[in-house]
Amino acid sequence: MSLQDSERETGSRLLPKFDEKGLLSAVVTDSEDGEVLMVAFMNAEALAATQETGFAHFYSRSRKAQWMKGETSGNRLAVERILIDCDQDAVVIKARAEGPTCHTGVRSCFYRELKNGALVPVKT
Repeated sequence: MSLQDSERETGSRLLPKFDEKGLLSAVVTDSEDGEVLMVAFMNAEALAATQETGFAHFYSRSRKAQWMKGETSGNRLAVERILIDCDQDAVVIKARAEGPTCHTGVRSCFYRELKNGALVPVKT
């Protein structure tokens, strides 16, 4: 294990391990009940903007652009905690949703369950 890998896994410095496209995975959960709200990607700029503003920013692979959740809808994600995994290539963001998280208008992007080969709405 290299010195940087050792520091990344056991040290106190933020040393994000972005993939070959400059991204890391971000899972957003509700800070109160832990429900998974969405999964997205962050680049260095999005991670920095999230820390600076206190609102979740991501990188859109399809649009090839950074965006703040809620910048057009108003349904922002107020970040309460950012957890970094052991090798710093993924984050969990614990946030308070200011409205629906999913672009379809529902609370979570995970609103369907796979049952017997079909997608069934999750009962809330």
